[in-house]
Amino acid sequence: MKHRRLGKSGLAVSEIGLGCWQLGGDFGPLDDGRAARILSTAGEQGIDFWDTADVYGAGQSEERIGAFLSGITPTITVATKVGRDGALYPDGYTREKVRANLTGSLQRLGVERLDLAQLHCVPPEVLKAGDLLSWMEDFQDEGLIRAFGASVETLDEALFAVEHPKLAALQIIFNLFRQDAVGQLFPVAQERDVGIIVRLPLASGVLSGKMRRDQQFDASDHRQYNRHGAAFSQGETFSGIPFESAVDLAEELRVHVPPGMTMAQMALRWILDFPAVSTVICGASRSGQVVENAAVSDLPPLGEEAHAHLAEFYALRVRPTILVRV
Repeated sequence: MKHRRLGKSGLAVSEIGLGCWQLGGDFGPLDDGRAARILSTAGEQGIDFWDTADVYGAGQSEERIGAFLSGITPTITVATKVGRDGALYPDGYTREKVRANLTGSLQRLGVERLDLAQLHCVPPEVLKAGDLLSWMEDFQDEGLIRAFGASVETLDEALFAVEHPKLAALQIIFNLFRQDAVGQLFPVAQERDVGIIVRLPLASGVLSGKMRRDQQFDASDHRQYNRHGAAFSQGETFSGIPFESAVDLAEELRVHVPPGMTMAQMALRWILDFPAVSTVICGASRSGQVVENAAVSDLPPLGEEAHAHLAEFYALRVRPTILVRV
């Protein structure tokens, strides 16, 4: 597993990370045994950057990570997020409430200091008011967190946050169905020494190439209850593309998959080909997916011709189908 620097945090993180949203049950039921096997496999594969949030399963994801890490010695960088639970979102943010939530994450994870705390898709007007970023800087000075970042929905929000002098990382949606960051954000992030953490690299799984138009999801799975943006930003589910269209577009991508790669691996390798990216957080509902994702670190780059074809595919076929502001 190769490692990359996470912006000005100075942390070296695995270029394939583990997304832990599913450990809270938001992709369907996941029992403790399967959750522990996913975490164990990630460690065995050298995946040492794990991303979670205080609201994933109302703290269950953090609790499972904390319980697992209490029994092992390898160093894992755990990034968590704050700002989306009912005590804060959408307009109840105060310094003490944010501090209380971060303290709750410390307790669930069983650590004395958070490696990376990220603002969790807070409303744009709250982000741009600046108070939250100022408080995060204070919490860093106090030793509550080592570094801080922001997880955002749109490039407009990213381009605002990246200007903060102490911001270490930006977490964004970036994948073959969401490519605009390449020209608009990446050069600025590199200049500002802000690491890019990529979430939803497979567009909620549709870029695995394994989904069908008539796919059924569990009622507790956000791909079922949020496919039309009923619970949170529609851009978080299938990258804001209608599900049936996303399945059709993924099918069109098959001709671009290099020999020896799965479609999912091609999609992940494409992301890693951009030097601005520090790590790609990949969710997994079983251990085999963790192994397949980890293998991408050793795959060769796709090459200029492939990138040109995939950029054209996005501009002509994908971007016109996106329903939300990106």
